[in-house]
Amino acid sequence: MASKQLLFGTGGTPLSAATRSTISGIERIADLGLDSMEIEFVHGVNMSEGTALKVKKAASDAGVRLTAHGPYAINLNSSDPAKVQSSKERILKTASIGALCGAESIVIHAAYYGESSPLQVYQVVKESLTEITEHLRRENNHIWVRTELTGKATDFGTLEEVLQLGTEIDGVAPCIDFAHWHARTGNYNSYDEFAAVLKKIEASLGRAGLDSMHTHVSGILYTKHGERKHLPLRESDFRYEDLLRALRDYSAKGFVVCESPNLEEDAILLQRTFQSLGG
Repeated sequence: MASKQLLFGTGGTPLSAATRSTISGIERIADLGLDSMEIEFVHGVNMSEGTALKVKKAASDAGVRLTAHGPYAINLNSSDPAKVQSSKERILKTASIGALCGAESIVIHAAYYGESSPLQVYQVVKESLTEITEHLRRENNHIWVRTELTGKATDFGTLEEVLQLGTEIDGVAPCIDFAHWHARTGNYNSYDEFAAVLKKIEASLGRAGLDSMHTHVSGILYTKHGERKHLPLRESDFRYEDLLRALRDYSAKGFVVCESPNLEEDAILLQRTFQSLGG
């Protein structure tokens, strides 16, 4: 990461962009004084290589840093071998086009537990991601693959699981979605609890884990089963100021991607709140 501590941006093209294109989104991010944008490939990677190269130039010209989010239709633990294979191909396609865009990392929801035990799913995901990252290295693609901390008990991706993958596979690191962890546990919504997560990251991944974070933040509506939907921060119980204070106090660096429904409004709220704390 650059010397700047945290890079604030949106999960997708800002709502106020002139058009819904990625390039228009990048231009709007720069206009708003934000730092980054996550390209949303959640419904499929439908960007050509030529367009990806234009995106890279637009981002470079605007001084906007990029990440990407892979398709939702990924389940490395599917009982159907064809679905597992297509999941791997979707991850590879996201990594390939993402790298051409200049994205520094891609985020994926790796799997669902289904009828398997968490330990069984962990081993399946680990084997698949090892295969994927080895493939990427053979192509000289060094983009980070980020397994997301997920918001439902049915989804693979606890804090411990995503951290362990980061310790065991070169090129894999966590995407820490703090709102998801709050929804999944019903806790982790105070300064001390946010600090505890940051301490776990450092204990698992070393100082490098805090120096190159990829985080998702939003308001969130949840039930006893976990995440239900995202909300604007001020309409939720999520204590974002406590989170930002913890990130500041632990000198965290990296991407803070806002996924609230009001995208840039909350991204700017996060950025300005962080700045007001002396970050």
